[in-house]
Amino acid sequence: MSTSKFARDMIGEVGSGADRIAATLSALDDAALRAPSALPGWSRGHVATHIARNADSLCNLLEWARTGEEIPQYPSVERRNADIEAGAGRGGDELAEDVRAGAARFEQLARDLPEDAWDRTVRAMASYAHPAWYTILRRWHEVEAHHVDLDAGYGPDDWPEPYVDWAARSTLTDLAALPRERMLGLAGHRIPATDLGASVVLGEPNGAEASGTGRALLGWLSGRSDGSGVTVRPAGAPPEPPPWPHAPAGFPDA
Repeated sequence: MSTSKFARDMIGEVGSGADRIAATLSALDDAALRAPSALPGWSRGHVATHIARNADSLCNLLEWARTGEEIPQYPSVERRNADIEAGAGRGGDELAEDVRAGAARFEQLARDLPEDAWDRTVRAMASYAHPAWYTILRRWHEVEAHHVDLDAGYGPDDWPEPYVDWAARSTLTDLAALPRERMLGLAGHRIPATDLGASVVLGEPNGAEASGTGRALLGWLSGRSDGSGVTVRPAGAPPEPPPWPHAPAGFPDA
């Protein structure tokens, strides 16, 4: 199956992930929503608002692909941050409805995107270019990783298998394509996913290895776990991975 077809087939999975976030938010009281999330400096309300506004921002990229007229993901970093701050103090039901509404708009735009638009090039706020279909997979990362960041009972063990299978493989591929200086303490490591038949060596091998299931590796490499389930050689704690997600390696000149 081509990656573009896989992305389109996963539109419903991405929507289901947003539904799970909305259910989590609806169960939180105001005090819990104002409490710190797993992201430094952000409350759970900040994370929830970011999830909703991210859907809007990726709708902009789908509109770019549909019309052929460039629409930036966000008007500016300052506007992005201001919108998150403005929405962070809302109640659980309002936050949940915002997440649902943004997810519904994104899903509808994705399902309605004309066939000739799926391979059109758009550009992330982080400046890398990618085909429009990759927007679906970017949204999948946002939904699953930030649900964990709410720190409200959903963790890497709860990620759906289709997400783990794709995200672990793509993370290894994208990590291996980073310049050596951006690999930080992982430079030289071999990283095999023991249940996926996938393995990468990060630059010139130095004999070090960090192995585990795809789920354990993804939790660690995405910064959503402390490396539980990852076996390191030589023995010790898993090194801190570089910031995630990485720019996709498959289409650097899209």
